[in-house]
Amino acid sequence: MAKKRNFSEITDDIKSLIKLTEHNSRIDPELYVKYDVKRGLRDLEGNGVLAGITNISEVRAKKMVDGVSVPCPGNLYYRGINIKDLVEGTRKDNRFGFEETVYLLLFGNLPNKAELDVFNKILGDYRSLPVSFVRDVIMKAPSNDMMNTLSRSVLTLYSYDDTPDLITHANVLRQCLQLISEFPLLSVYGYQVYTYYHTGKSLYIHQPETELSTAENILHMLRPDRKYTELEAKVLDIALILHAEHGAGNNSTFTTRVVTSSGTDTYSAIAAALGSLKGPKHGGANIKVTRMFEDLKKQVDDWTDEDKLTEYLTNVLNKNAFDRQGLIYGMGHAIYSVSDPRAEILRGFVEQLSAEKGLTDEYNLYARVERLAPEIIASQRKIYKGVSANVDFYSGFAYQMLGLPAELYTPIFAISRIAGWSAHRLEELISSGKIIRPAYKNITPDKTYVPLDERE
Repeated sequence: MAKKRNFSEITDDIKSLIKLTEHNSRIDPELYVKYDVKRGLRDLEGNGVLAGITNISEVRAKKMVDGVSVPCPGNLYYRGINIKDLVEGTRKDNRFGFEETVYLLLFGNLPNKAELDVFNKILGDYRSLPVSFVRDVIMKAPSNDMMNTLSRSVLTLYSYDDTPDLITHANVLRQCLQLISEFPLLSVYGYQVYTYYHTGKSLYIHQPETELSTAENILHMLRPDRKYTELEAKVLDIALILHAEHGAGNNSTFTTRVVTSSGTDTYSAIAAALGSLKGPKHGGANIKVTRMFEDLKKQVDDWTDEDKLTEYLTNVLNKNAFDRQGLIYGMGHAIYSVSDPRAEILRGFVEQLSAEKGLTDEYNLYARVERLAPEIIASQRKIYKGVSANVDFYSGFAYQMLGLPAELYTPIFAISRIAGWSAHRLEELISSGKIIRPAYKNITPDKTYVPLDERE
């Protein structure tokens, strides 16, 4: 019998190769300054290198004052509509707004009542998976990482498509609408199978309801009793709206556009975006926030004592507490400095939900940390712009109160953000036509080839 391979084993031979890799992959940071290379495609003030043009969304975090660009309270626009107005409109009408947000991002305008009804029916009709897909794909070799499960499912759906490689506008739109409708099922079912196989819990596979919103269906499929309050569903709906899009420059959306520009299929492009979103520097940040607060609650016995909170946050910043990475998670953003409008919007709904759940003390703790952290960071670090709470600061707490497992935090981000990815994929296919190919400066000097038997 062949010996079973340990895929995670690192042998002595591999260790020597690791040292070579570390030596030859390290670049002197000063060279970025010498050659005026924008690391991360951003300058010191966080401004991104202009790489394209889009109609889909805009982040505004600066304004011109006397000819000088200065930070201002952040605003986010979907197709020219302020996200604050979009959320307020759905709140005022007491209805769910994610579906019309998807419509807006894909088609450029808000739908009227008749158009929205038709669109909801389309999404409802697509809200199903191929026959036996759960059994044959999701239940086979379940991963303990839901983003990997989601990526595998997306790539496998390629095999169920009669025209998977056709990149006409009509075919790609159809594929995107199907994936938007299927993502909640793929994510929730993947989690249910994971808990069944890895934790021994009962397996629940609830069918979605075509007349329910995306937010309602997530809670309906996830919970054993299928029950949820209206406020719970509305808070989740708001979170989906706020995460649906954030400009072409964010990592996963830029990935979508880069991969799309090569002419590849929709399933490969979306799987690539999922791989980007999985990264803790992008989609996994809210998990870090909730874990940091769990550690804070263990270390600080009085949540109202601001001196103790300051001491803890200072220790986190100085790599003496929590994960010792020197980061107060949920604070700061690549673009926003004065404020993140998504955090401001979500904060109000989180406060309402905390009151319903009897968790006002926890909410007040978050509010104190939000107020204290920027002052502490400013006193300890040299920063080039202001620091404020970002959307991840409150989204993890919201998901905790909704009883959502941490394993689903990033997939829920994906359930929302696939709306933006789809819009950008379509825009790239229709308007660009050129493969995205930036330049890198090579700094290795020429070397003389040495025959094999002469090498030391």
